[in-house]
Amino acid sequence: MQGIDVEVFRYGMESPDDVSGMAELIESGKLKVNELKAIIAQTEGDVYARGYATLKYQDLLSGPMGISKEEVFKQVPMLMIGLTAGLMSPHSVAFTTKKVEIESPGEKRLAVGVVTTRDLKPEEYGLETEVDLVVEAVQQAMKDAFIESVADVHCVSIKLPAMTAARVADAQNRGQTLYTTNPLEASNRAKGACALGVAVALGEVDRKKVTNEAINRDFDLYSSVATTSAGNEQTGCRVVVMGNSTRSVSKHYIASGVMKDSLDLPSAKATIKAAGLKINDQLNDIEKKKLTAVFINAGANALPHTRGRRHTMMSDFLSGYAGIIAKAVANSVVGALVGDAMVLASAGWEHQGPRGSSLIAVIAEK
Repeated sequence: MQGIDVEVFRYGMESPDDVSGMAELIESGKLKVNELKAIIAQTEGDVYARGYATLKYQDLLSGPMGISKEEVFKQVPMLMIGLTAGLMSPHSVAFTTKKVEIESPGEKRLAVGVVTTRDLKPEEYGLETEVDLVVEAVQQAMKDAFIESVADVHCVSIKLPAMTAARVADAQNRGQTLYTTNPLEASNRAKGACALGVAVALGEVDRKKVTNEAINRDFDLYSSVATTSAGNEQTGCRVVVMGNSTRSVSKHYIASGVMKDSLDLPSAKATIKAAGLKINDQLNDIEKKKLTAVFINAGANALPHTRGRRHTMMSDFLSGYAGIIAKAVANSVVGALVGDAMVLASAGWEHQGPRGSSLIAVIAEK
């Protein structure tokens, strides 16, 4: 019977162009490039820094993989989450997978599936078309990772195409009508559409309720495991599904949860425990060595208050950085529990969990 083995590598980055962590893993033989499935990174800086980080990975991998830099980009999804703040520590998480033969299904362990949708046209961004493409991608990724139950999916990370002025112009020059010509609004809608695609694929939301009008309006519709981010460098949706499978022999296991707000320590602790780690006030040194990676989707900036207390994320002169502040807060809160600032945080309120919540996924050795 065919199964899967998954390895996870987490290492720091001294700058956006620092890929020495992966270079050392390749040189040591610990990471085999032909098994590299995806890279998710917490990079510093703006879209240009994210692009620079992506390019450096392409430079590094092209030779060992024996393919062009362009083919590296197509073959290995690189989900760069930029704009770090506070205590957030820039780092990368790399996943490798290989098919193995197993005698029979065993205890559930980490499984990872990756699918890239076809290229989207600008006039398709943030609409039902994008929703359906993600539904198909998530279901295919689950199949490829031998994840049989939607209940075993604990994190779906998606990097999707952002709308740009050039893409708006391209659609208009072809006589196409856009839902909105505002690049930021269009990108936010696309993030929402992708999150709803995850929700539909996993049975969290009825597809009939997902209409163009409901996207980024009906927030009773959401996924509890989706984290979506837009990037100018993307032309299709890069979908990375993380879950557990009885046909995986990985030493890792993943658990997920929903923090109702940034102060919800009990839910964060419950997720850490569900991943197989023991925790009182904070992970001790022994348990911390078992921690593999932590992913958070922070949505505190979706509401102007937390537990009835007003905050100023969207109302003072730093309002343009509300998402960055939300990420920094989530990183520090969860980082305090695990005793590590290397917690990968993304910001997104577009159907990614209940309004104001933070989604958390923890991978640990079991």
